[in-house]
Amino acid sequence: MRNITKISAAVLAAGALTLSLTACGSGSDSGKSGADGPLTVAATPTPQGEILDYVKDHLAKKAGLDLKVKEFTDYVAPNTGVQQGEVDANYFQHKPYLDDFNKKNGTDLVPVPHATVHLEPLGVYAKSVKKLTDLKSGATIAVPNDTTNEARALKLLADQGVITLKDGAGFDATPKDVTGNPKKIKFKELEAAQVPRSLQDVDAAVINGNYALEAKLSPAKDAIVAESPKGNPYGNILVVKKGDESDPRIKKLAELLTSPEVKKFIENKYDGAVIAAF
Repeated sequence: MRNITKISAAVLAAGALTLSLTACGSGSDSGKSGADGPLTVAATPTPQGEILDYVKDHLAKKAGLDLKVKEFTDYVAPNTGVQQGEVDANYFQHKPYLDDFNKKNGTDLVPVPHATVHLEPLGVYAKSVKKLTDLKSGATIAVPNDTTNEARALKLLADQGVITLKDGAGFDATPKDVTGNPKKIKFKELEAAQVPRSLQDVDAAVINGNYALEAKLSPAKDAIVAESPKGNPYGNILVVKKGDESDPRIKKLAELLTSPEVKKFIENKYDGAVIAAF
């Protein structure tokens, strides 16, 4: 049976991160517990939580790893949890997001070496059109409002010729960096988890892969267009607080997450909506 703690959305207030935790189940055994104790890993539910549950149920015990999984429903709380020692590691983000988070919040979180696990292709979804070229003038497109995923969404739209971004616009591009917009597209900036729910109210939405899956959408089947995995910097990584990379439990989990068994699990379960990155 899954041992899960659901974490409510974290909010930013007065420059400080406030974390609201609501536990369910048999209490909390998170935090640092020594090299021989349980390893508690924070993750968003789909697909990260599912991948971790597969490891916990099928691989961890044989490898001598006592793995605990805690599910978070936003992109802030998993990092604050690691920074504050409430969990040992997290698995939900890509490197550009981590770099931006560290820069903005003064945290010292680092990727675990050799633990880039999977890619969730970002996709554009729409209810009323089947091609981006069918979008009407003045159409509204919902995009994630966190720095790196908004830039990623804009780059996808630029790659499809919907907009043009100014030269040098990188991992922190915003709608202010749009220099060409022939269809006069309007952007509705929302928290990433809220974007799928906006599909009824906008002409199109650029949705992160994990939230698309939770909304029963598949980048492989339902997206008008989706990112290519080739040369993609947005692979999801295992993250710890700096100095914990050498924890034997972390190394063991990194090996399990990049094992042939996990690759086969990803291929069989997600049918192209999630792609192994190793």
